[in-house]
Amino acid sequence: MIGVLDSGIGGVSVLREIIKLIPKGHFIYYSDSVNNPYGDKSKDEVYVIVKNIVAYLLDKGCIAIVLACNTASAICVKRLRSEYPDTLFIAIEPAYKMVHDYNPEGNTLVMATKGTLESEKFLALYHKYDNNKTTLLSCSGLADLIEKGNMEDVNLYLENNLKKYKGVDNVVLGCTHYPLIKENIRRVLGVVKFFDGSVGVSKELLRQLELRNINYDNNELKIDFIDSSKDDSKEKRFRELLK
Repeated sequence: MIGVLDSGIGGVSVLREIIKLIPKGHFIYYSDSVNNPYGDKSKDEVYVIVKNIVAYLLDKGCIAIVLACNTASAICVKRLRSEYPDTLFIAIEPAYKMVHDYNPEGNTLVMATKGTLESEKFLALYHKYDNNKTTLLSCSGLADLIEKGNMEDVNLYLENNLKKYKGVDNVVLGCTHYPLIKENIRRVLGVVKFFDGSVGVSKELLRQLELRNINYDNNELKIDFIDSSKDDSKEKRFRELLK
């Protein structure tokens, strides 16, 4: 069983890519909507929360754990790998390097949480590949709006916060919730190239599983869903987004 954890249902954007490569896996998806959003919490708070979820997933028998949350990845993965050296952790990160690889001359907007943008991991990536045409935008509260599923509120937020960036070429989606609203973002910014880490993390998961000879074949696809709030509507929306 492979564990996938996020601060809510946004990590479904990562799980969709993983399933393309591991179509017969057994997954347990942990949506921590009680503590959503992680990006506004302190590093110590986030680590304690994530470590408790990791302990739960390991107790359930997970052979690998995907941190499908940019904030959790940036803050926690190094410590988790140190504390659990026998566990395979795969961490997502904002796809800023992809801008350098595919469209380095374009004006770039990085949308992420405050926690991600201030993390040591992201700042190292940013300073290494900065094209001097990049704006970092802390999207406080956006993940929570997406989580609630009220698109009118989402569209109002985007209009108020993104309209001054109309004309950018690249948009880095630094939170796994954000790929769920690509079309909403396009309506404000126009034609842009999106970059997110979902495809990269799915490829790295498969590579590491095969490198370590870990058997991940379940003969059929099975996805267990857990939400910390025990709100049944969360699973309904999760299944709809997963398709």
